Amino acid sequence: MVEHRRFGNLLPHLILLAGVVVVAFPIYLAVIASTHTDSLIANGQMPLYPGTHGLETYWHTIVSGTGRTTRQPVGDMMLASLIMAVGIAAGKIAISIISAYAIVFFSFPFRMTTFWVIFITLMLPVEVRIFPTYKITSDMHLLDSYSGLILPLIASATATLLFRQFFMTVPKELVEASKMDGAGPIRFFFDTLLPLSVTNIAALFVILFIYGWNQYLWPLLITTRDDMQTIVIGIKKIIDVHDALTEWSVAMATAMLAMLPPVAVVVLMQRLFVKGLIETEK
Repeated sequence: MVEHRRFGNLLPHLILLAGVVVVAFPIYLAVIASTHTDSLIANGQMPLYPGTHGLETYWHTIVSGTGRTTRQPVGDMMLASLIMAVGIAAGKIAISIISAYAIVFFSFPFRMTTFWVIFITLMLPVEVRIFPTYKITSDMHLLDSYSGLILPLIASATATLLFRQFFMTVPKELVEASKMDGAGPIRFFFDTLLPLSVTNIAALFVILFIYGWNQYLWPLLITTRDDMQTIVIGIKKIIDVHDALTEWSVAMATAMLAMLPPVAVVVLMQRLFVKGLIETEK
């Protein structure tokens, strides 16, 4: 017997609706603020409906520049952030999956010691090793370059651990069958392990892309040119003014534009993630 309760799910839906309102209202305010003038926002008289300066503000922000402090279009900053985020995510995944493959499927001296050394680096984030990392980057003449933004951040003990745990669940019979078919280590890796790892790669790419996109301290240290600054630094520079009126409309427009790539990656990779789960179950 199935019990049909008309109002049984009313309370959970109301709670979810309240949560959506709490999360979405600041975003709505940012969109509205980007369509009004700076003086109206600074005076605290901004209405809750769109203004008439939206197209002008976004065009000026994307093409002309982000204001008096940064002098750099958001389009250039988004490109720099995109290159950095994709490079960090792809580099972390590539290094981690190869490291996990070597640790699980190859026998060599101090194999477990190597894994634990990698695992211990979880306690050494960038902020802890910031000075030696900056020193090495400077000595290699990688300041104000995409290589300097990406290479020091591509090692990931977390991704290595996740890939290792997944590879340990691969049946040994599958490895033996590949050997009987004449597949070497490289062919087994590309033809067997990579298709099985689509789910893990998709999930990790989402996390690592957002991690790279939101980086602030490292780009702030190694970039001095306006054309190399990321969008997170650009937002900070727009707001951090002392003797002038903050360009709130430009800042809000920049913040909204900065949200678009992470949201797009989450939506697109979520579909791939679900597809990978379904194919794995089959």
